[in-house]
Amino acid sequence: MTLAPVLKRLDAYERLIRLDKPIGWLLLLWPALWALWIAAGGRPPYVVLIVFVMGTILMRSAGCAMNDWADRDFDGKVARTRDRPLAAGDIAPAEALAVGAVLAACAFVFVLFLNLYALLLSFVGLAIACLYPFSKRVFPLPQLFLGIAFAFGVPMAFATLRNALPWESWVLYATPNTPWSTATTT
Repeated sequence: MTLAPVLKRLDAYERLIRLDKPIGWLLLLWPALWALWIAAGGRPPYVVLIVFVMGTILMRSAGCAMNDWADRDFDGKVARTRDRPLAAGDIAPAEALAVGAVLAACAFVFVLFLNLYALLLSFVGLAIACLYPFSKRVFPLPQLFLGIAFAFGVPMAFATLRNALPWESWVLYATPNTPWSTATTT
């Protein structure tokens, strides 16, 4: 038995969840880290930092799997996306959904270390992550919706550390959601 098929499969999963493109989770993490530092007055607890870093990476990866599943009938027709694992047939649609669900469940385990307010807010974040791929078909400014998803760590951070969403959380949340600051990474 050779390792080649296993390595090929692992590569397909890596590409599905975009671990080969870390800029995506960095774009999600930056607003969350700003919010953590502001909400904590400059000293966020290490456990909370770990939860946010891991949760961000896991949810971005889950969102990528969901995005590819939603776009499975379109990605093969577009030069930029035709080599994605789902479009190329390297991964089955049900498999991509399962990967996304497992990653979201893993992220939820990290949320269990936070307070009830953040836990409840995480369901809103999950809904936003699941709805974004479909918003591209009906919403005239899908990048705005993507910005809402990408900056969701901001309200999560304030909910975690202040158990509230004060005015500064909304200002910070709106800041990265400008059309010129939201990058396309999915």
